[in-house]
Amino acid sequence: MDTLTIRRPDDWHLHLRDGAMLRTVAPLSAGFGRALVMPNLVPPVTTGAMAAAYRERIRAAGFARPLMTLYLTEETDPADVVRAHADGTIAAVKLYPAGATTNSASGVRDWDRIRPVVDAMEEHGVPLCLHGEVTDPEVDIFDRELRFLDTRLAPLRDMHPGLRITLEHITTADAVSWVLDHGVGATITVQHLMADRNDMLAVGLRPHHYCLPVLKRRRHRDALRHAATSGAKNFFLGTDSAPHPQHAKEAACCAAGCFTAPHALAAYAQVFDEEGALGKLEGFASLHGPAHYRLEPNADTVTLRRGEPLELPAHHGGDPRVVPFDPGHPIRWHVDA
Repeated sequence: MDTLTIRRPDDWHLHLRDGAMLRTVAPLSAGFGRALVMPNLVPPVTTGAMAAAYRERIRAAGFARPLMTLYLTEETDPADVVRAHADGTIAAVKLYPAGATTNSASGVRDWDRIRPVVDAMEEHGVPLCLHGEVTDPEVDIFDRELRFLDTRLAPLRDMHPGLRITLEHITTADAVSWVLDHGVGATITVQHLMADRNDMLAVGLRPHHYCLPVLKRRRHRDALRHAATSGAKNFFLGTDSAPHPQHAKEAACCAAGCFTAPHALAAYAQVFDEEGALGKLEGFASLHGPAHYRLEPNADTVTLRRGEPLELPAHHGGDPRVVPFDPGHPIRWHVDA
C-alpha cells in the first residue's frame, strides 16, 4: 500500500503557546481537523473567560478549530468549569501535578482540595486529562509514571468511577495495561512510538529528544507501538507537540518538549507501516479520539503517500526559531496538501 486516504485526524494533545510562538506554530499545526489545546501558559488558562479569549488568539494566528481546556488548580471554581463545558467553551480540564512539566508550578499539590471540582466534573460529564507522573524528587524519573498509576490514578478511579479520564502521553507497558484494565482513554505521542532512551542518551545527549514524561526503555516503546496499532479504541492520537525556542532546547538545562506537529501524521503513518498496520491508522488517528470525547469524526479526508524520505527543515520560523523532532531514521510518508 503506497497511498492511504483516511478521515482527517484530530490532535488530542497540542501545545500552541502564546504571542510570537503561537503565531509561528499555529499555521504549522493546522493540518489536523481539531486539536485539544493545552492551557499551561503563563499565567495559566484557569477560567472559562480566559479560555474563550485564548481561543480567539489561536484562531487569529491561523488554527481554525481549537478545542479548549482549563488548567485545574486548587482554587478552580466547579461552577465555572461546568458552565464552560456546558456552553462549549471548553472540551476538557487538564490536571498537572505541580512541578511535573513545563509551566506546571500552578498545578495540584493537595489532591483533597480538588475533590469538589472533580465531583462536579463526574456529575456533569466533563472530561479530565491527566499528566500522569508523580513529582516526588525521591522517585526516579523513569519510574514516575508507574508510581502515579499506583498512588494517584488508582485511588482517583476508585473514588470517581464515572469520571471521563484521558491519561495523556503514556510511556510504559504498565500504563498500556492500566488503560486497558480500567477502560479509560490514552494518547500516545510520535516520539514515544519512534524513540527510546538510548536514542536520547547513548550517543551524546540529544536535547530535541528530551520531553516529559521522558523516553523509556525499548520494551516500553514496543508496548506502545503494539497498543497504538492494535485497533483498541482506548488509544488515540495526541502529539504533545511542545515548541520551545531553539536556544531553550540547546541549553545547559534544556526545556522539555518535542516539536512534532508539522510532520506528526507522516511519522505516525511510518510507525503503522513498520508494524504492518496501516489499516488501523484511521481508527487511531481519526475515530477513537472523537468517540472518547463524544464528538463526530471529521467529514473530510487526507491522503498520505509513501515516497522518498521526508526532508525535515533545520528549523521553523525566525524569531522564535523552533527545531523539529527528528527520529534519526527515515519517514517515508507524505501528507498531500
